[in-house]
Amino acid sequence: MTANELITGDFTEANEPFSLFGTWLKDAEENEINDPNAVALATVDPDGLPNVRMVLLKGFDERGFVFYTNFESQKGREILSARKAAMCFHWKSLRRQVRIRGPVEIVSDEEADEYFRSRPRGSRIGAWASKQSRPLESRFALEKAVAEYTARHAIGEIPRPEYWSGFRICPTSIEFWHDRPFRLHDRVEFRRQTPEGGWAKVRMYP
Repeated sequence: MTANELITGDFTEANEPFSLFGTWLKDAEENEINDPNAVALATVDPDGLPNVRMVLLKGFDERGFVFYTNFESQKGREILSARKAAMCFHWKSLRRQVRIRGPVEIVSDEEADEYFRSRPRGSRIGAWASKQSRPLESRFALEKAVAEYTARHAIGEIPRPEYWSGFRICPTSIEFWHDRPFRLHDRVEFRRQTPEGGWAKVRMYP
């Protein structure tokens, strides 16, 4: 199915962004070959120099967009310092892009525990074994740490590390972009002053 075949209405007429995002994500889940929930996450370090990397969206609702990480990683430290971040989804096969910006909050312990329990056992072991973003002396050192934590948690549940949890970007801006011929793309931005405020919609030049 092509991007044009997916268009059943004018997305620029949407009144709020979350339902529209849900529709676009569903289209991506049905058409993207790998990781339709993959998203570029941008943060900024204390010197104002930005960083960007791919993460996986693990949930969204009207509160915001959730992903999980090691809080002692580079992105974890930068988010905890700035409390702001941005995301960019690009679904190439659908010729669509969504950009999200806003302040960041930490998800509840209950949310983090529930998601951590849903991960494969090896991924939960990895959360304990990996000192994410810090220098690694050798592959053997990582494999040794995995073996040690596997033995330590051979029986029963694997608890969530205190330094591992989730972030929620609470958007104040969500922009939807769709490719059109001759670079005359459709582009709509939903804006609000605070995460609790109402949305204003602006159609943008491509």
